[in-house]
Amino acid sequence: MKVRLLSVFLGVFMVLAFAHSASAAFKELTGDTLIHDPSIIQEGSTWYTFGTGLVDENGIRVLRSDNGTDWYAVPTIFPEPLSWWRNYVPNHESNQWAPDIQYYNGRYWLYYSVSSFGSNTSLIGLTSTHSINSGQWRDDGLVVRSTSNDNFNAIDGDLVIDENGDPWLSFGSFWSGIKITRLDPNTMKPTGQLYSIAARPNNDDAVEAPNITYRNGYYYLFVSFDKCCDGVDSTYKIAYGRSTNITGPYYDKNGNNMLYGGGTILDAGNDRWRGPGHQDVYNNNLIIRHAYDAEDNGTPKMLINDLYWDSQGWPTY
Repeated sequence: MKVRLLSVFLGVFMVLAFAHSASAAFKELTGDTLIHDPSIIQEGSTWYTFGTGLVDENGIRVLRSDNGTDWYAVPTIFPEPLSWWRNYVPNHESNQWAPDIQYYNGRYWLYYSVSSFGSNTSLIGLTSTHSINSGQWRDDGLVVRSTSNDNFNAIDGDLVIDENGDPWLSFGSFWSGIKITRLDPNTMKPTGQLYSIAARPNNDDAVEAPNITYRNGYYYLFVSFDKCCDGVDSTYKIAYGRSTNITGPYYDKNGNNMLYGGGTILDAGNDRWRGPGHQDVYNNNLIIRHAYDAEDNGTPKMLINDLYWDSQGWPTY
């Protein structure tokens, strides 16, 4: 009887211990964690986070960590604007937005946005390197653009590798929502049509910042809903759905199609961390995003959690 009770106790303890670990508290980050719209990657033992450049400064912000927890800023990408940007976006902001970094076919590909706030005269550009640590970035030019005549906004690009190893690009913000298009694996530029995969019924109810990851037969689409960029008054939140096809349809946990406003909320913030969003899932076991720190005047900072998957294959943290 004592042995049986001990076994029961140990079993309960293990269940409780796992439940506690699966709640995945925020990772304790130190150093410089100031970032907006983060995308994370590991090269060797070194971690890098790329984010929107600081306001009124040039380029893309880059943070580095040698252990994954203590971060420091390193030189920006595009300390000087590229001249060809103004051919497509004459009045673009000095900083570049929402970079996405991925390793594919022997290179690190960095998609980034050039735009101005509230406008859909925008472009997604591409730069790449064989090694982030080298600091040598090649300009790969224009990927996709939008104008005021389009019903979409060419920002917030996200490189997606499908189950067959082929590249796609999802992107979009406000207007008619999130799009996805196949990429040529040699040029990493679009080839073929645009597919619509997520939208909100009212343009004031924003959907943006797509991030797609493939796991066990499903493509999981993570997006950000509502208002960013307003400090502690931001209403940003992370939502998700999934599909067996990369071009959709994507359904949330309640069976609602994300093309018609569906999306299960993953993170809506808390008393300290307001408006979490512009998420990036890495290796299906980490999720990074920014949130506004109510204990530091609404400064946008990097948050990282372990990402878990429940018995039905839905994400949690």
